[in-house]
Amino acid sequence: MKTWIDGAIQGEAEAYEQLVKHFRGMAQAVAYQKLEDTFLAEDVVQEAFTEAFANLSKLENPDAFPGWFKVIVERQCYRQMRRKQHATVPVLEIQDLIQEEDEAHNPEEQALKREVRRLLRESIAILPSSMQLAVDLFYFQGYSLKEMSEFLGVNVPALKKRLYDARSRLRRSLPVADVISVFSDLYEGGKGMLHIMNGDHAADRLRQSGIQGDILVWKELYTFGPITRNMRNEKARSARAPYLEQHLNIPQTEYLKIKELEQRLSSFHPYKEIVLWFEYDLYDQSMLSYLLDYFKEQDLKDTKLNLLCIDSYPDIEHFRGLGQLTPSQIGRLSGTWHVMESEELQAGSEFWAAYASSDIQDHQDYLLENASVLPFAHAAFKAHLSRLPSVFNGLSIIEQTTLEAVSEGVDHPYPLFKHVGNRLHLLGMGDLEYWAHLKRMTEEPHALLQLSGVQAFPDFQQQHDDFRNGVLSLTKLGIQVLNGEADWALLRKETSWIGGLQIGEGENTSWRWDTVKENVVIL
Repeated sequence: MKTWIDGAIQGEAEAYEQLVKHFRGMAQAVAYQKLEDTFLAEDVVQEAFTEAFANLSKLENPDAFPGWFKVIVERQCYRQMRRKQHATVPVLEIQDLIQEEDEAHNPEEQALKREVRRLLRESIAILPSSMQLAVDLFYFQGYSLKEMSEFLGVNVPALKKRLYDARSRLRRSLPVADVISVFSDLYEGGKGMLHIMNGDHAADRLRQSGIQGDILVWKELYTFGPITRNMRNEKARSARAPYLEQHLNIPQTEYLKIKELEQRLSSFHPYKEIVLWFEYDLYDQSMLSYLLDYFKEQDLKDTKLNLLCIDSYPDIEHFRGLGQLTPSQIGRLSGTWHVMESEELQAGSEFWAAYASSDIQDHQDYLLENASVLPFAHAAFKAHLSRLPSVFNGLSIIEQTTLEAVSEGVDHPYPLFKHVGNRLHLLGMGDLEYWAHLKRMTEEPHALLQLSGVQAFPDFQQQHDDFRNGVLSLTKLGIQVLNGEADWALLRKETSWIGGLQIGEGENTSWRWDTVKENVVIL
């Protein structure tokens, strides 16, 4: 929002276009409700934009633009109502003329859709004005509840209540049951909606929330193991499967079930809408960018792609993910997603291309670019690069934080995982991934930690009771590395992966992360 407004103040045509594109539908709905005339409403909206653009420099807070612009639209409506009214063609007749060409392709289907739309339009006239406006913006204009809230100055729960009450009234008054089902499907999804998210627990909460639609749980771990730009390639999977089996004990047959998920993903066209549910951390952002890279290359046709991406939730002090939410809390997120634009698909694709690249320069270049289109992408990418060996002692941010915690007395595995996870929540690291890092730190001949009283680490297939009571302590080398007296990256021989970057062999050890300047150093 701020970028658009700043650009418009500077006279940038693209910024004007973005503001008009985003707010025209809202303004049109408000104006039509007051004037009941399509042509006059369009004139008012045009005048409102002219007035708003002329006074943008007076707007102190860019976030206040939606409500500020609504006031301008209403003021222009009142001015118009004081003028002489001219006869105009009814709105439904105009819609008929516009749709004639489309109906030639499938006359019966288009005629049915037009009749349903006409009936719905006429039906909302019985509703109070506040409900009419909410229905128009949500069902006919396609705005999310969050966007409506910002524009109308009404909180999301109140808008949900208006939509619920509107459907209740219409259900009592409409004679055709199938018509009211249209409202129900549009409100919170239906058979035509697909939800894509990660985590079985969060998916179960979504199912229990009452939000309708199919759910696809995307099960991949792009933050661990070898990554390439095209992960649908058989060669890439063949390289990745044994690595995950070796380090996480994930059976190759289990990992290769990703093929089934890819097949389900490629069959998305029957869905009218897709909602991507993801969070702010690297684990989610890498997964989201992979999916956006995929959808960017697809012909979406009539499928609408939506995104819900959050880093907080009311009354939850330390929000880490959707799995924390109750079904009721997840239900309140219904409709707060927004329709994705082409620039967001492009931004996701650029994130994935840089993240999966084997060229350090691509990673460095991405970090220098403006990543404001996807609000959490830049911070997540910076967290990704902080996993490179540091210029100070060759430790990644995970290893550094772990050694610091153990030196401070956090010496049992599960409290340590919680401590490190909270400190590095931008990584979104799961326990299985962390145990792999911790295990590497305890392995000779260059062990940084000693783990006493433990026979084996937990893995994908089994837990070990003695692991919970294990005690960690720094080795002599661990103390030296923590103090910057030795460089672990120069001592370590095992190969690891940071996105598409292969670390630990040959010249790759010269890639370092400067934790102070937060940039890549190529030695």
